[in-house]
Amino acid sequence: MQDKNLKILVVGSGGREHTLAKVCHQSPLVDQVMVAPGNAGIAQEFNTLALDVADNQKLVELAKVNSVDLVVVGPEVPLCNGAVDALNDVGILAYGPDKAGAQLEGSKAYTKDFLAKYKIPTADYGNFTEIAPALEYLAACNLPVVVKASGLAAGKGVLICLSLEEAEDAVKDMLSGDSFGDSGKEVVIEEFLEGEETSLHLVCSGESYVSMPMSQDHKKVGEGDSGLNTGGMGAYAPTKLVTEDMLKSYEKSIVRPTLAGLKSEGVNFRGTLYIGLMLTSKGPKVLEFNVRFGDPETQVILPLLEDDLVPLLLTSARGESMPNRVKFKEASSMVVVLTSAGYPEAYPKNEPISIRQPLPEGSEVIFAGVGENENGEIVSAGGRVLGAVGTGATLQDAKEKAYALSEQIEFESKYLRKDIGHREFSRA
Repeated sequence: MQDKNLKILVVGSGGREHTLAKVCHQSPLVDQVMVAPGNAGIAQEFNTLALDVADNQKLVELAKVNSVDLVVVGPEVPLCNGAVDALNDVGILAYGPDKAGAQLEGSKAYTKDFLAKYKIPTADYGNFTEIAPALEYLAACNLPVVVKASGLAAGKGVLICLSLEEAEDAVKDMLSGDSFGDSGKEVVIEEFLEGEETSLHLVCSGESYVSMPMSQDHKKVGEGDSGLNTGGMGAYAPTKLVTEDMLKSYEKSIVRPTLAGLKSEGVNFRGTLYIGLMLTSKGPKVLEFNVRFGDPETQVILPLLEDDLVPLLLTSARGESMPNRVKFKEASSMVVVLTSAGYPEAYPKNEPISIRQPLPEGSEVIFAGVGENENGEIVSAGGRVLGAVGTGATLQDAKEKAYALSEQIEFESKYLRKDIGHREFSRA
């Protein structure tokens, strides 16, 4: 295959996939970008194709019928279901890890054991499938303590428990199958770590990788990082929290041992490795691995890429050596996530969305949880509805553009945090 006039299929329906489609479309190597299933907002810009992302056979058929050259799998569910394996089995190039590599996200218990085996710094923990031994372990833990559903839980299966009673209730609810279904049939009980969180994204091909700018997400629904955990209320990149020397040390103590450990386990890891880090007083510790670009981190990392993203995706998908250097802009980016009031619990849907034009220069709307009503209007359809992205010379510039754009977007129950980046500004 010659790398020109490429047809790319992006799999997924959220803000991450809208961003990936936009960035891939900018490549001179690309003729067409399709998104499956996409959403009503994405459909205004790209050809969207119906797809159940958990159906590997339908995905393979879709890629064949549309003569797709590269499939970029966005979300964790198809990756953990072996979508890349199914595509590769019929000779279709796909970006993302195979099912074996996707275990790093699909099972928190597997990941904790992997980290312990390869002496990669992480919180003390225990894995449990039965209630009695889990409660016995809890009784010896310091408070607060973290209880996690081991399986996929859409970013919401992590509970920070302040009391023993709260932790016991969380364990019982998860292991009885009530809280998170099959995802909670195994739980991880973890030491609570104090510090600041940051995210490191890598594009990997075996032990070869390139690092993306460090970003910081805002998981809590309320300002000042209060309230319930969400899929992410906003993010920015890069962060001053991590210097270039610190990043080099993380690569030495965490990244390389992880990729070497995977190789030892017989896993040729290709795709995105997202490392969630807690920077503690005793050094960085791994909170989690994800095996795809973060959402909303993708919306702030990829706008900073000066080089073409598509050759990186192709190199990774083919298992070739990644380039030694990738060029990024001397700039900052911020995304403010606009949600429906009540998220991450119950929230309204089907509210018409209006976006006042023109958009501020250096800003863009990223569609996530949206649909279309009978009048052809774009309406809210999920908890996280849109992302307002601003990119500028400084983080302050990016913030002003993102929040100016957020004021131009209206729907009845619109809610947003007004303090995205607050930790970074306090460091200035």
